[in-house]
Amino acid sequence: MNKITRILAIVVTCLAIGYFSGIVTRSAITTWYPTLVKPSFNPPNWVFAPVWSMLYIMMGVAAGLVWSRIDFEKEAVKKALIFFTIQLALNALWSYLFFGLHNPMLAGLEIIVLWLMIYETYIQFAKINKIAGYLFLPYLAWVSFAAVLNGSIWWLNK
Repeated sequence: MNKITRILAIVVTCLAIGYFSGIVTRSAITTWYPTLVKPSFNPPNWVFAPVWSMLYIMMGVAAGLVWSRIDFEKEAVKKALIFFTIQLALNALWSYLFFGLHNPMLAGLEIIVLWLMIYETYIQFAKINKIAGYLFLPYLAWVSFAAVLNGSIWWLNK
């Protein structure tokens, strides 16, 4: 598989995971989520889909760039892609915990673990490909913001 095919395969995978996470989110956005007290810095709902779509594309490109180095740094690439897979699974799990189970507290605890896995993925990616590392920084920043938002929603609704 060439570099472009690898990038496209992971981008499609990330977008598919985002889509399925969105299924859980969609029904709660119109029913449960509007009933919550939210902080003043809560973005409008329409912001989330384009931001997440861009982040999933950037994640996929980053992972594809790392995967393309498999023939040169096999062990480092395998390790980095394991962290990538873990953080992607945790990313999907957060939507289920927050929107599916309506549990901001549990989602808030999980997002801390997610943030740590994203950070470790960033570290591993940056060792292999600097651009891949840089592509993870907006994701890390957004999940930092999401963690503060999640914690604020939990606090305001406990």
